[in-house]
Amino acid sequence: MESHSVETDAPQRNAGRGLGAILDFATQSHGRASVLLVVFCLIAFLPGFFQIPPVDRDESRFAQASKQMVESGEYVDIRFQDEVRYKKPVGIYWLQSAAAKAGAALGVPDAHRTIWLYRVPSLLAAIGSVLLTYWAALAFVGRRTALLAALMMASSILLGVEARMATTDATLLFTSVAAMGALARIYLGSRNAPDRPVGWAMPAVMWTAIAGGTLIKGPLVLMFVVLTMLALGIADRSLRWMRQVRPVAGFLWMLLLVAPWFIAIVAKSGDSFFMKSVGDDMLAKVTSGQEAHGAPPGYYLLLFWITFWPGSVLAGLAAPTIWKARAEPGARFLLAWLLPSWIVFEVVMTKLPHYVLPLYPAIAILIAGIVEKNGLWRNRWIEYGTVGWFLLPGAIAVAVPIIFFVMSRDLGLVAWPFAAAAAIFGLFAWWLFDVDGPERALLRGMVSSVFIAVTVYAITFPMLPSLFPSELVAREVRAKGCEDPHLASTYTYQEPSLVFLLGTKTRFTDGPGAAEFLNGGLCRFALVDPRSERAFVQRANALGVRFTLGNRIEGFNVSNGKHFAMALFYSAAP
Repeated sequence: MESHSVETDAPQRNAGRGLGAILDFATQSHGRASVLLVVFCLIAFLPGFFQIPPVDRDESRFAQASKQMVESGEYVDIRFQDEVRYKKPVGIYWLQSAAAKAGAALGVPDAHRTIWLYRVPSLLAAIGSVLLTYWAALAFVGRRTALLAALMMASSILLGVEARMATTDATLLFTSVAAMGALARIYLGSRNAPDRPVGWAMPAVMWTAIAGGTLIKGPLVLMFVVLTMLALGIADRSLRWMRQVRPVAGFLWMLLLVAPWFIAIVAKSGDSFFMKSVGDDMLAKVTSGQEAHGAPPGYYLLLFWITFWPGSVLAGLAAPTIWKARAEPGARFLLAWLLPSWIVFEVVMTKLPHYVLPLYPAIAILIAGIVEKNGLWRNRWIEYGTVGWFLLPGAIAVAVPIIFFVMSRDLGLVAWPFAAAAAIFGLFAWWLFDVDGPERALLRGMVSSVFIAVTVYAITFPMLPSLFPSELVAREVRAKGCEDPHLASTYTYQEPSLVFLLGTKTRFTDGPGAAEFLNGGLCRFALVDPRSERAFVQRANALGVRFTLGNRIEGFNVSNGKHFAMALFYSAAP
């Protein structure tokens, strides 16, 4: 890559120096580093956090099940409407329910159906995961490198998505990094001072984190720990250090923490919980592409370049040096954390982008360590890959006006300055890579990531309401002035977000069923697709139902990639 003149690039070079100076200031103490990480996380994660309506389908299912816990006072059983929801344990539902109740206590209007309250556990877990990445990295590298690794996680595209979603994945990441950070200290401590007892603190942290992860998403955290230990045992040809994790006492402690709810749910459901969580969910994901989410091996490697952006841009340059250092205890542990579990996820048939998120901290620490040691592989062809710092924000800058025009016949001018800023910082991250070095280039990429978040989450999504048809329906229903409206929707649109926004009693049915639903009284609404309208009207006339045609609602259902167009009928009082 070419070097460029100081005069031409002076503003961006000064910006790079300014970012480096912030990093210098923050690395003077752990407190300053932590404050910087929290502030950066808030800047990176909050755009769009409050504005984006409930997203289908997973977020709305989790939030609705948590809402039903608050409504019913039932905190053992997990249900979505009348159906049991046993695919995941109860932990995330407890956290989301607590957030909703706290919001109500603080006076948040309509707290029970305010989606951002249910996202608060994910936001806090994402921030905590970044701080824990810093803490885990300190077992391997110095303060500055640990800070760079944590910033890499905070700016990654995938964690930015999960921080804004009321699902399990950010919380699972939090428990995973806590467990792996503790395990790293046990392993490295036993290597550096084999005759000195590790103590009980780190094993207690590890097993408590495993228990928390088990209540969130089953045994995944335990899988990460066990696979890492087995890989290290094979590489070291020794299992002696594993006694330091206190396996018997730790496992019993974990059981003590998780057993009460498992006993309670088995008492309530019999063997139904384990049949659905283990048989219908876990084993089904291993053997088949569940819910049309199957993909061949290599899926995660392909997505990595986007989901871990901007840190992923340096992965190719760092990989050869990382592999050469694989015999070093620190690199060996991080590779043992990363590779076995990654291979498992690639082999499992069901694949979703967020499954590998708990492995990203290991990648961040490895890359940051190579950057600080100036050990990037100087290969001309791989260096061309640093154009990735510009390609992603550049593509977004081009796509935003196109999306606005297609979806709303508008150019989205409000988004242009932020999209342009993202592209400019990405351009100079690539353009000045040889001049200013990888650290400053990476910092510019992180700033670009923040501008991408503002462009996409804070501006584009909220300004395109047609992407969230359930929100459009809910607005139309509430505009009629009913205190307790009830809705039935026909087969074309039966998304969980409708249930979350319009109540647990929301019904999914066909055209005649929607007419019979309206016959139940006032303040009832029927959302009917064009193919069902004739059957709806015929049945309503046969029943003598008096109804009014409201507005026709159009949008785009992102869950199935299809256009949405339905009519809203109601029997509400004028």
